[in-house]
Amino acid sequence: MSETLYQADVIVVGAGIAGIVTTLELLSHGKSVVLLDRDIPERFGGLAKESFGGMFFVDSPHQRRAGIQDSVDLALSDWLATARFGTDDHWPRKWAEKYVHECTPHIYHWLRKQEVSFFRVINWVERGLFHPGNSVPRFHMVWGTGYGLTMSLIAKLEAHPNVQRMQRYFRHRVTELLVENQAVVGVRGTNEATGAEFIAKGECVVIASGGINGSIEKVKANWYKAWGEPPETILNGSHQYALGDLHEATERINGNVTHLDWQWNYAAGVHHPQPKRPNHGLSLVPVKSGLWMNYRGERIGPIPLVTAYDTRYMVERICQEPVKYSWQVLNLKIAYKEFAISGSEHNEAIREKKLFQFIKTVLFGNKKLVHQMLDTCEDFVTANSVEELAEKMNALSGEQHVDAQRMRQEIAAYDAQIDRGRRYHNDEQLRRIAHLRQYRGDRVRTCKFQKIMDPTALPLIGIRAFILSRKSTGGIQTDLQARVLSKPHNGQQHPIEGLYAVGESTGFGGGGMHGLGALEGTFLGGCVLTARTAAHAIVGKSL
Repeated sequence: MSETLYQADVIVVGAGIAGIVTTLELLSHGKSVVLLDRDIPERFGGLAKESFGGMFFVDSPHQRRAGIQDSVDLALSDWLATARFGTDDHWPRKWAEKYVHECTPHIYHWLRKQEVSFFRVINWVERGLFHPGNSVPRFHMVWGTGYGLTMSLIAKLEAHPNVQRMQRYFRHRVTELLVENQAVVGVRGTNEATGAEFIAKGECVVIASGGINGSIEKVKANWYKAWGEPPETILNGSHQYALGDLHEATERINGNVTHLDWQWNYAAGVHHPQPKRPNHGLSLVPVKSGLWMNYRGERIGPIPLVTAYDTRYMVERICQEPVKYSWQVLNLKIAYKEFAISGSEHNEAIREKKLFQFIKTVLFGNKKLVHQMLDTCEDFVTANSVEELAEKMNALSGEQHVDAQRMRQEIAAYDAQIDRGRRYHNDEQLRRIAHLRQYRGDRVRTCKFQKIMDPTALPLIGIRAFILSRKSTGGIQTDLQARVLSKPHNGQQHPIEGLYAVGESTGFGGGGMHGLGALEGTFLGGCVLTARTAAHAIVGKSL
């Protein structure tokens, strides 16, 4: 059977947010594009379509209207403190600097021109625990979530005046980069709908195929060594086709792939009640007023785990335990006020842009979602006493790890602190709750020093939480024009002619612009910035 041949000026591999933006910009400059994606047409848009849609901007109009004083210098200082780059991390650092300087003019304002809007209140995440994080709120929520962002850009693409210059093919898996005269001129792969082989040829190729975190095997094989062995169970919160095929293809033609152990995973994953892919997990937004406990039902310490400060530390701390999963212990009152799940699927009011419903959820909690998860998710148990809760926790795990007496002591000690009154609080979690409630974006969604064993707040809830695979923050190394770089030879690298990479495939820029940590909201933004950069480099123009 002969191979099908597709031809255009540029071949873009991957139809997630980075591939969409790359194609949109190339069409705007008169280029013809073949856009290839392995998924089905109904899932056009990739993982961004499932995301919550927060985006990191610096000194934005939204920040200024809210009276938030931000600056490039402050943001870069925060970024570098979180990234902890090594001396050899030249390109990751250059991309970090590029992102901080350009995110507002070249992402925020560009998206506003694409009719993407942002919610008025800016979230304050990744504030930092042992080192500075976000010194001020920077997490701008897309009104419509990542789903709305993606659908807006797809609509712009499909209505583009040059849309006839785009060929779009789904169910096409790319496995090989074609090289002629030391330049990349196309790709080869399989049409998985028909089984036929294909070749796509052009002046250049843009890799926009995502990271490796859809493969739990690769996540474990590249686990950060300082954390020891990876957890036995890691749930999959990434895209099912983020398997690293193009990372391997890039390495085969001497392209450089770096820092695959830099991954942005989450500490509070639970099994999706209606899984859409193997081992499918959901990322909870962990409640702040519950107690985060280890597999034995002992409070994790000495620094208690509280969300919004340092996601990487939470993952690291859980992975220091002999058994690497955890429990969140709370009650129904806390759940009503604070429980949430990240992503577009479980944030209907924001996704559908229903302002009144969203405000109602913020003020009164999402009781519907709480009961949905209590009724359908295997990782939730409820009880009216600590003893009953411990029994159900042990039954769920199939082990007798949880000691009810020890867990009762942990809960009683925490509740006693609350009973003494705020002026006598000497518990780090209560201090952080007080700090969180100072900001209006957190105050309405955070309980005011709520006891666990409050008779009016029962039943108790135990949530078994696993590490959840999410983002690859290392990847294919690129220069500041998004050109893929060769492996170092005698300390020198060169761009591989005809090959560009964007989005998560590059660790969102340069093979890992976040370093070890991330300030959140920089993933979608990194996809947009790298995509626009690549497209402009291809047509010989600067942003």
